[in-house]
Amino acid sequence: MSLRPTRRRIATAAAAMLALSSAGVWLASPAPISPDTWMSAAGLAPLRTRVGADEIRYVRVGSGPPVILVHGFGSSLYTWKDVIPDLALRHEVVALDLPGFGGSSQPAALDFARLPAAVTGLADQLGFDRFALVGHSLGGATSTLVAARHPERVTRLVLVDAAGYNFEPHERPALLRLIASPAGAVIEALPAPPRALVWFGLRQVFEDDTKVDDARVEAYLAPMTRPGAAAAARALLVSPRVDREFSEFARAVRAPTLVIWGRDDAWTPLAQAALFAADIAGARVAVLGPCGHMPQEERPADVRRLLHDFLAG
Repeated sequence: MSLRPTRRRIATAAAAMLALSSAGVWLASPAPISPDTWMSAAGLAPLRTRVGADEIRYVRVGSGPPVILVHGFGSSLYTWKDVIPDLALRHEVVALDLPGFGGSSQPAALDFARLPAAVTGLADQLGFDRFALVGHSLGGATSTLVAARHPERVTRLVLVDAAGYNFEPHERPALLRLIASPAGAVIEALPAPPRALVWFGLRQVFEDDTKVDDARVEAYLAPMTRPGAAAAARALLVSPRVDREFSEFARAVRAPTLVIWGRDDAWTPLAQAALFAADIAGARVAVLGPCGHMPQEERPADVRRLLHDFLAG
């Protein structure tokens, strides 16, 4: 188990790495790794469709009651790679890249309102009248809004280390505050985001640092090198969030809800799981430890078991 730096040390270290990277001092990069190798190994092929103004990349596999998987900030459908095959044995599984991330469109004026619209729009195109939602981090906040606004469509809701109660700039993790700050404009102007910064960010969201290997760093870095990716991510961070208090949306959720949380999450602390449980009627909480912000990648067997039991209920 690693010791987690304070927020001030995180910001200071991130700023230092940004300065070094801007000057051309990078962590050594391994031989190129195809970030989508896992898809071919799992027998998956990326699909694309247009939802409103955005092109959305997604995968679709399995049969049974539909489940839509929604990733978090700076991530992509890659985050579900250890969950999809097992879930697809009993469900029709769709995992998408939200606008601004992965292989989807990179809108320069990305705002939060586009994220729930992408989820419901894709569900419409696929003919899903009703579906379960599993959302991680920012994808958890997105899924909460979908469930609140469309209670007739969402059969079950799973929130994994979900964001929502930490939308105010001063409540965000230090690294996200850095990206949204004027220093983030320097990152946006670089030909590609510093590999050091991606590595550092992943070390903050995993409790087990050995999980942050070259393959994982490359899988996260590759989508960020696409033209417009840095600008879209920064635009999202500085955009207006929701039109009322997030807790009002959470209290409007009617679907049976499971809240999964990493005990050692340094980005969205465990105390926030209790906020979801208090606001969503009947929600139950499952805590995994040792585990950071990424249970679906750090403790995939536990997450698969929890999803199987909950979605079958």
